[in-house]
Amino acid sequence: MKKQYLLLLIIATVFAACSSKKKIAKTNSAYDATNQVYTGHADTLSQMMLATNPAILVDSTGKAIPSEFIGTVNFNLRKPNYVIIHYTAQDSVPQTLRTFTTVKPQVSAHYVIGKDGKIIHMLNDYMRAWHAGVSKWGSVTDMNSSSIGIELDNKGNEPFSQPQINSLLLLLAKLKKDYNIPTANFIGHGDIAPGRKPDPGIRFPWEQLAQKGFGFYSDMIIIPAPANFDSATALRLIGYDISNLPAAIGAFKRHFVQREESTRLTQFDLDVLYNVYKKY
Repeated sequence: MKKQYLLLLIIATVFAACSSKKKIAKTNSAYDATNQVYTGHADTLSQMMLATNPAILVDSTGKAIPSEFIGTVNFNLRKPNYVIIHYTAQDSVPQTLRTFTTVKPQVSAHYVIGKDGKIIHMLNDYMRAWHAGVSKWGSVTDMNSSSIGIELDNKGNEPFSQPQINSLLLLLAKLKKDYNIPTANFIGHGDIAPGRKPDPGIRFPWEQLAQKGFGFYSDMIIIPAPANFDSATALRLIGYDISNLPAAIGAFKRHFVQREESTRLTQFDLDVLYNVYKKY
């Protein structure tokens, strides 16, 4: 009886292992196909960049304007100048990867970081991901063209894991060094899309990032705001779009106060805003 039981256990174990290998192979096969699409699309973009066609122009009479292409020797790739941090608002990394490797959602990011700290690089840093959507920061209205998007595996209603934050800090250090990104330009999706997006939310450790040189945060000792302090102008100078002032206030509070999600500035909030605004 024991031998029969042992034999059944071995068979079950082998079957489970084979089933697991098939699932892994199937997953890898799916991502292989995705990588082929990525490579094909990147090759197409490369060919566009290497095109040397002169501008074809005609005047009002239909006469061709003389033109030719002469390549300059002074150029390089566009470089990212901002890092935008998001949470995925999805159930798992595999779900996010499915979303970012499917055409219909029309969304993507450069990096995804799992709760276990694993970093998945999904797009070359010099390429334009579709992560910011309709957004604005300062005078920049096309954040996708000037930023790197990082998605953290988090539903939005839970703490961020320490392994995840540790990996994020290491990645931010590399990006800051590689592209000389200014300290002030590490911001959240909610900052650039107030009223539309809340991520990475009030649980995100912005203060910890600021201590490492990624973004600003208020000091421990806060000087009270003067009586004539113009909060709307301060928000605008930091970078917020104040066309919807209550939304901008809510976005500021999620990032720098992290105590409540409201669109009303208390005296404490004003003091924090004054402290932060002086850093910009």
